[in-house]
Amino acid sequence: MEKTVNLFMDTPVGGLTLTADDKALTGVTFGGEEISGAEQELTGPAGDILREARRQLTEYFAGERREFELCRLPIRLSGTEFTQQVGRAMLSIPYGEVRTYGETAAAIGRPEAVRAVGGACHRNPICIIVPCHRVVGAGGKLTGFGGGLAVKEWLLRHEGVRCVMQR
Repeated sequence: MEKTVNLFMDTPVGGLTLTADDKALTGVTFGGEEISGAEQELTGPAGDILREARRQLTEYFAGERREFELCRLPIRLSGTEFTQQVGRAMLSIPYGEVRTYGETAAAIGRPEAVRAVGGACHRNPICIIVPCHRVVGAGGKLTGFGGGLAVKEWLLRHEGVRCVMQR
């Protein structure tokens, strides 16, 4: 089993914990806390991946980046084949655009799997980079998000998307 390394990153939407092994970024999750001296532990390929992820995310939050360079930042989609298909569909949603859960289900050839797409989005382990925040409910309504609806709204507004909070 590969050794994983974590890096905490403070962002405008709160803390993120980045996780990588020597081959790929495996997680960007909300929460966590900074560990004193953690920067010195960022050695080897996993450290390089985490520093690159932090750089690209910092540029995204500063409004300087619209696309993540996955050729420079390898990611590993995890889960079932269905979950990975949903992840690839999310990666195809351009900055500043949204797709509904239904559109995402149709895009992977499973139009009846709207709820399952929602579940796969909720389990997305690489938030922001795999942009589950760009998947919304029918009519553009904000529904469900692991980081909370306020964070989802912030991310979409940051990208210039007008959205509607579900009431």
